[in-house]
Amino acid sequence: MNSAPTILIAPSTAKAGDEFYDYAISLSDAYSRAIIEAGGVPFIAPCAPAAKLVAEMVSRVDGIMISGGDDIQPKLYWPDVPEDLLKTSTDHDPQRDLFETILVNEVFRQRKPMLAICRGHQIVNVALGGTLIVELPSQAPSEIRHARMDLKDKVVHPIQIEEGTMLGQILGKREIGVNSTHHQAIGKVAPGLKVTARAADGVIEATELCKPILPYYLSVQFHPERLIWRQPEFLELFRSFTAACAINRKRQL
Repeated sequence: MNSAPTILIAPSTAKAGDEFYDYAISLSDAYSRAIIEAGGVPFIAPCAPAAKLVAEMVSRVDGIMISGGDDIQPKLYWPDVPEDLLKTSTDHDPQRDLFETILVNEVFRQRKPMLAICRGHQIVNVALGGTLIVELPSQAPSEIRHARMDLKDKVVHPIQIEEGTMLGQILGKREIGVNSTHHQAIGKVAPGLKVTARAADGVIEATELCKPILPYYLSVQFHPERLIWRQPEFLELFRSFTAACAINRKRQL
């Protein structure tokens, strides 16, 4: 395992933890297990929004993965968000929003591989200057129920993958079923990103870089780490990521 790439995972946060009733970090073990299964060594990051510390953390690993979690503060991307929409977005953590914004910028500065999942898919878009749909049911009504928290590891709807994309090459398909546990989605796409997959109702399910600024970049709105045991194609997504991290590791040795 000495040659295995190291992956820094940005976790979720909680106002109170299980051990003590103070601020805590939290991460579903499915993320770590997916990285291990794909040949990487995961490390869980503290939620510490200090630029020098984040730079040091990024410098010591071979790749970065940003996990899912609670909503991002709407006023970060929509200062004049209407009050009725603002009320639909809850459980914000300004410290996590700041930490992950610093982290995204540092990853681009140091040119490290990055994989972003669900909330991670959204925070990268916001950090790079894009926006979000605050509440899908009211802003973009659809027959698809995207917030299926009762089916976290089950297929909810298919996505259509653009031809010639990295995601399509990894999965070997132009259409595949995914889970869906979100009530927000990418709105305006950030400069430098391109849409590579959508749901049938137009919701953005994946983005990649317009130009190969990073050794690897992929963001997805669904949770592939919860599907790898039922749909082996999604393990290939993590394998492609860890492989890019391994190449990056060799370059730095």
